[in-house]
Amino acid sequence: MRRASVRLRAALGATLVVALALVAAGFLVVATLRGGLADTARLAAENAARGTAAQLAGLSDTRAGRADGLDADEPVQVVAADGRVLGASDPLRGHGPIAGFARPDPPGEEAEHQDSESDSESDSDAGPEPESARGGAAEELDADSESRTLSFPVDDDGEVTYDKEDITGTQEFDVAAVQGRTGDGTPVVVYSGASLGAQQEAVSTVTRAMLSGLPVLLLVVAGVTWLVTRRALRPVEGIRREMSAITASTDLARRVPEPDARDEVARLARTTNETLAALETSVERRRRFVADASHELRSPIASLRTQLEVAAAHPELLDLDEAVADTVRLQTLAADLLLLARLDAGERPAEGRVALDALVREQVAQRGADRHPVRVAETPADGEVRGSAGQLSRVLANLLDNAQRHAASEVRVSVRRDGGDLVVEVLDDGPGVPAADRERIFERFVRLDAARSRDEGGAGLGLAIARDVAERHGGTLRAPAPSGGGGRFVLRLPLADS
Repeated sequence: MRRASVRLRAALGATLVVALALVAAGFLVVATLRGGLADTARLAAENAARGTAAQLAGLSDTRAGRADGLDADEPVQVVAADGRVLGASDPLRGHGPIAGFARPDPPGEEAEHQDSESDSESDSDAGPEPESARGGAAEELDADSESRTLSFPVDDDGEVTYDKEDITGTQEFDVAAVQGRTGDGTPVVVYSGASLGAQQEAVSTVTRAMLSGLPVLLLVVAGVTWLVTRRALRPVEGIRREMSAITASTDLARRVPEPDARDEVARLARTTNETLAALETSVERRRRFVADASHELRSPIASLRTQLEVAAAHPELLDLDEAVADTVRLQTLAADLLLLARLDAGERPAEGRVALDALVREQVAQRGADRHPVRVAETPADGEVRGSAGQLSRVLANLLDNAQRHAASEVRVSVRRDGGDLVVEVLDDGPGVPAADRERIFERFVRLDAARSRDEGGAGLGLAIARDVAERHGGTLRAPAPSGGGGRFVLRLPLADS
């Protein structure tokens, strides 16, 4: 299945995250709103019940129906401990006690209160109850209260009704039950209800508003994310198109456009251009290498072919020494090219330990036929380097060959220890290397003296091979300015770990 574009995935991901966040926030808002409105209704019902109970403290049970709280439109009811309804508001008038609450048992003194019921009624009619009776009712009032959510039948206007012809549904009320006493000491329970219709309507309104606004908001989020992502990825598309064109044309000189910014896309463009530049340099270097190698190989091969053709026609004219010399040159050049190809392929040197001072003396001892004597300094240089003895011998041989070609009378070699490195210096008393060419001489197929014959100057690969091998061994090869004239080459290699 084809993967969706980055823009589409970003838009869908952002929309999904926002949708989940909004749904979670919506549930939290609705729950908080519902809880707050329920608490408000519960508090209103409890306050109404307490207010009615407080009025009953000054009335006898026979006059409990005259309490001010019983003229409300909300369901209010005063019930004695024995189940008698002493008073009720209009919605509950003529109906039994509200179900769902456990009525308190009458206290132990209930018989005494019932025996003196008539006296209490006459006292109540004569005047207000004593202060002690009202105080006792208040204490009982503060001590016991309870609330429940109950359903009552309602009409079209949401008013509580028990008329079967007017009932259109039910409505939940938060009903608070508060215990108290009448003025004559009769224990009662005051039930007062507060409608939850406003709460439910508010919650429904908020829910509908959020549900209707959610799709619009998600569309806005998706659209904005799509546009922002499209704008952000526009430079990336430009980079892709240019890279595609470069691939099709194989023109490595072209570069991708770099946005005028400091963001990740701009860094990607700069890195891409740096990669293209390195690739162009590598390809150009390889092309030049192939061209130079072909040119260098053509001369000895052509010379050898000519000699063989002459020998085939006139055997007596064969210059055997010249043919052997051309063959040796061809073999040496092929070996150099093979070593450079292996180095370019990233071949790592063998992991061995090489005593560099012993290797130098061995190389010097093998060069008895050189034109100029080679003098080795007697500086002690204990220590070993890690790498390939064969490749390091090749480096020393190339440096000595170069010094022999340019020296006037002698070549000097020294090995010394410098901190954590072993340093080999090869010096000659020739004309030296011009300052402007001290890096150029390490390029492949570079010969500073254009008029010099190939037999004397070689193919221009010796110093290039020497530097490549030195770098593969973690070291360096430089041609710094000599202190007393002549040519100077410094090979620095790190000491092997003990």
